[in-house]
Amino acid sequence: MKKIIRLVYLALALNFAPQTAFAVDSQNLPDVAEGIVSINTVDPVRLVGYTVGDIIEREVILTIKAPYKLIETSLPITGYEKRYKGQVIGIELKSVSHTKKERKDSTTFNIKLAYQIFTNNVVAKNAALGPEYLNLINTKDSNDLVKYRIPSLDIAISPIAIFGQVKIENNMSPLRGPLLLSNVKENKWLKISIGFLAISLLGLLYILGQRAWLPRMGGTFAKTYRALGKLPTTPEGLKQGIATVHGSLNTSANMSVFSTNVSVFIAQKPNFSPMAAEIQQFFSLSRQVNFEPNAAHDVGNNPQKWLREFTRRCRDCERGLTPQASVKKSES
Repeated sequence: MKKIIRLVYLALALNFAPQTAFAVDSQNLPDVAEGIVSINTVDPVRLVGYTVGDIIEREVILTIKAPYKLIETSLPITGYEKRYKGQVIGIELKSVSHTKKERKDSTTFNIKLAYQIFTNNVVAKNAALGPEYLNLINTKDSNDLVKYRIPSLDIAISPIAIFGQVKIENNMSPLRGPLLLSNVKENKWLKISIGFLAISLLGLLYILGQRAWLPRMGGTFAKTYRALGKLPTTPEGLKQGIATVHGSLNTSANMSVFSTNVSVFIAQKPNFSPMAAEIQQFFSLSRQVNFEPNAAHDVGNNPQKWLREFTRRCRDCERGLTPQASVKKSES
């Protein structure tokens, strides 16, 4: 009689009758031999904190070696409520789907299971998804009908509301990992802040830098500004500095610049327009140092310091920046 049942089961299974259910208890079949089936599961990351109505998805990848084949009608049936020792545990198989990929010596099944919670309790309780039993048949021997057990997955179901007082340290589920604080938002703002800081430092370096490795930093007045910093603070040093600045003005304008044609220079180099009045002051200082000792120049009591500051502001104009206010203006 058992042989007849096995033959009927095999014939219907090989005809792929997915809507047909069989009254064969999988748990009474022998287990498949080791090495025939290999399994890989993709389980949910969170295993605790589920409440009534939650859906838990699980993916099972089975590779079955020939000559064994999965009897696809033995796949779990949707709507079946899971039981433990004959008691309903309140977890129902909501949906099941599968795909398969056949090879010469094996077949791989990708089975997707979705369970839904239909239970609640006043305290957290442990539960399990599965186990699920699948039937395999040896295509070369119809009497060789075996089962394979998909291992269960332990979870914890939480109550919707807490009943009474709960001591968290005494109610920590072993399924819960360490409680970690997310630092994603802080890391994001840290990266943004570092970016702004880098841009600010680069801009500050560009404005105050004296080297020529950044674009537009190797101009004529940049070199003059560095040169003036090396001159001695003596009348001869002042005279040499004035001569150097004259050379820078002429180089920038591609012509000889005098107090009478400053407007022509400004027209050619509009970036220097904020310096028009100070350029005239420079020519007054030059006249006083080189030709007329009594000439007024209005640059203060430290003309050499003023000259270097004047050169720095000309350097800013050369770089397309707005020059800082002169020492005299800032003191006023």
